[in-house]
Amino acid sequence: MRQLRPEELGRLKPEEVQHSPKLPLVVVLENIRSAFNVGSFFRTADALALEKLYLVGFTPCPPHADIRKAALGAENYVAWEHCPSLKELIIALPPHYLRVALELTDCSIPLEQFCPPRDRGVILFVGNEVHGLSQEALDLCSLALEIVQHGAKHSLNVAVAGGIAMWRITQLLKTK
Repeated sequence: MRQLRPEELGRLKPEEVQHSPKLPLVVVLENIRSAFNVGSFFRTADALALEKLYLVGFTPCPPHADIRKAALGAENYVAWEHCPSLKELIIALPPHYLRVALELTDCSIPLEQFCPPRDRGVILFVGNEVHGLSQEALDLCSLALEIVQHGAKHSLNVAVAGGIAMWRITQLLKTK
């Protein structure tokens, strides 16, 4: 076994990425505090070929040194938009996509039980590291997903949880 060199991976060249097909998954980051977490979302969104990121409220936006440090340049290849508020965001979102919260709620379902509809894309709402999603954001969603955990803590780092959910949803969207 040996580690592959970048040129052996068969990946798209940076100039090809922006024009390559994207999966119909949009991620909304509501009031994320850490620019490092935002950078991690950019890097994961690039790796999974997601359609777009929306950075809402006080979520840090590029150009930002800490986003660049965590994203390793992915912020240059992922479509993104900043919306100061959820009210402004609603106008920008694809209206026919299913809106899903990544949040522990009184009616959330385990991520592994989620089955996105065949004829629609998905908008995944992810919230603040401490407070999670606002009630306003939850009210915009049709359902909530949770990542079942078995340890003493009841939550994961927001970028880790988002990465798990984004990967799972992209796998389901690919099988449509």
